[in-house]
Amino acid sequence: MTTATTSSPPTFSAEQAEVLVPIEQYFLGHARDDAAHMRQAFLPTAHIESMREGVFTSWPLEVYCERFKGTPAADEASRRRIVEWIDVGGLSACAKITLVHGPVTFTDYFVLLKTTDGWKIANKAFHGRPS
Repeated sequence: MTTATTSSPPTFSAEQAEVLVPIEQYFLGHARDDAAHMRQAFLPTAHIESMREGVFTSWPLEVYCERFKGTPAADEASRRRIVEWIDVGGLSACAKITLVHGPVTFTDYFVLLKTTDGWKIANKAFHGRPS
C-alpha cells in the first residue's frame, strides 16, 4: 500500500518491505489525521518521545492518538513523507523517516519489532525544525 504522499528509495529487500507495512499505516494516519491508522502501526505500549523547547516529552500511544481528529491538514496535498532508510536485524529494525509538513520538517526515528501480528513500531523519537 503506497499513498501519493509517500516517497521511498527505489528498492527494498523483501524483509525491509515487510517493515514498510506499519510505516505506511503511520503515513496514512498523518494523511487522514486518523488515530486508527496509528493504533495499527504502533505497539500499544509505544512511546513517542522528543525534546520540545528543551524539555523532554514522552507520550504513551493513547495520548499521541488524541492529537488526531479526523480532519486532514489543509495543505495535505503538498506534504511529503519519505522513508530514508530501514535497517533490519532479525526480529528488530530501525527506520529513519522525513516528514515535510508545511513550515515544519520532522525527522522520525522508529524502533520496530516483528510480532505475531507482523511488524509494529515499538517507539518513536522525533525532532522538528523549520522547513
